[in-house]
Amino acid sequence: MSDLKHVLVSMILVFFVVVNTNAQDLKSEKIRHQNNTEQAIGINLDAWHKAAAEANFNSYFKLMTTDAVFIGTDASEHWDLDAFKAYSKPHFDRGSAWTFTVLERHVYQYNAKVAWFDELLQTQMGVCRGSGVMKLEDGTWKVAHYVLSATIPNEKMNAVIPLKETEDSIIIKSFTE
Repeated sequence: MSDLKHVLVSMILVFFVVVNTNAQDLKSEKIRHQNNTEQAIGINLDAWHKAAAEANFNSYFKLMTTDAVFIGTDASEHWDLDAFKAYSKPHFDRGSAWTFTVLERHVYQYNAKVAWFDELLQTQMGVCRGSGVMKLEDGTWKVAHYVLSATIPNEKMNAVIPLKETEDSIIIKSFTE
């Protein structure tokens, strides 16, 4: 009876070791996949920014989904892909669209096909913040939604408010009347 007890205890211990090892392997695989996804997204966002800096219109828009949205720093800048192409074309045609250099980036994966990110950028407008959504389409992570924001230090906000007061009141009025 004692031998049978030892065999059963040993079998249970082996079972738990195998289950625990498999769970750890799955966790490690998930972390590797997440790191690979973050890396792929980072590479594509860097290529997207580089295409703008080099005024490569086709490469830039190839890295956006067909239903992409771009939101600029001005309150009037909320474009679907076609409208954003129309706005951007003259900038690209002159040989220099815009140059955004990433200072910091965070990527958050929702599932196998959707992730979101935020990035701090050095731009011709000073430091800006970009944030958006990436979608996996045809094996490539593409920009589906991008928001560019100007950063304003909190201690300078009171000085900025009067500078945009007239435009803000026009915008507010257009939505409330």
